[in-house]
Amino acid sequence: MAEMRANATKDQWLDTLVGNLLRVGVLSAATIVLLGGTVYLWRHGSAPPHYEKLREQSAELRSVVGILGDVFSGSSRGTIQLGVLLLITTPIMRVLLLAIGFAWQRDRLYVVASVLVLLLLLYSLLGSG
Repeated sequence: MAEMRANATKDQWLDTLVGNLLRVGVLSAATIVLLGGTVYLWRHGSAPPHYEKLREQSAELRSVVGILGDVFSGSSRGTIQLGVLLLITTPIMRVLLLAIGFAWQRDRLYVVASVLVLLLLLYSLLGSG
């Protein structure tokens, strides 16, 4: 009986931790995107749109180092991209946290499942070229 209570406490702790991670990640990402979008509209909101020609994304905004460089230089597009990157990273961190939590609980089946999901997420993110 005491072991079941201890497992329930560990489950509740892990659920709370994962819930807080998701909450903080999504709210942080939304705040950063809102800040970057506000600055972008403040600076470029009155410029006419150019719908006739699609432009490719700048090379700086395609890598983490480039995004951080743009953010530190005050670029609003870099700030928006940082928020999107944080939003993409949040579920990956959730799966990693679950794998660690399941390992702490000594639940091998769920550790293996979590690691497989993590590898699939990382492959889809990094292996796509």
